Amino acid sequence: MAQNTADNKMTVERRTQFGKGAARKIRRAGKIPAVMYGHGTDPVHIALPGHDAMLALKNANAVLTLVIDGTEQLALAKDVQRDPIKPVIEHVDLVVIRKGEKVSVEVGIHVEGEAAAETLVSVESPTVEVLAEATHIPESIVVSVEGLEAGSQIKAGDLTLPAGIELVADPETLVVNVTQQVSAEALEAELGEGGEESEAGAEGDASEAPAAEAAAE
Repeated sequence: MAQNTADNKMTVERRTQFGKGAARKIRRAGKIPAVMYGHGTDPVHIALPGHDAMLALKNANAVLTLVIDGTEQLALAKDVQRDPIKPVIEHVDLVVIRKGEKVSVEVGIHVEGEAAAETLVSVESPTVEVLAEATHIPESIVVSVEGLEAGSQIKAGDLTLPAGIELVADPETLVVNVTQQVSAEALEAELGEGGEESEAGAEGDASEAPAAEAAAE
């Protein structure tokens, strides 16, 4: 499912002051500092409305319709810098896009279904790089593991991509790996064997000790 840019329309302000102090002042006012660039244009420093931007940027590869000085401009969120502790967006890098053009983006993998019993499903690549129309970027790429047996592997080239989406990543990139689950009994047996070896080693060391002492005398 692609995002609806009409839901991400917001009026933004141009920024005239820069630096950490200016950025903190913008955030205190409930806004988010951002910069927009691309298509050979000079970077435009703007302030996004905090609440609307936070909602829109919940999704990766968010496409925003920005109203600047009464003119609409489409932009793709390329880098969202978040506070490591607080639920705050510190800065956003936006790329100018146009309807109809294709952009290279990382799209998340969404696993569905249940593999065969006693298997473990590992997502080796949580995202995959694809080429998609700027205004029709999928929210995720669905991978079904229904009934897959241990030893099954899904590579990037095996993915079923939505219509109009092209793979950029190496087709041999491992995306999902299905392995045999280690049972509790097998794990216990393996630990038991390790314990026996340790005990045997300890007994051997103990038996050698008197001989070593005798030699020393």
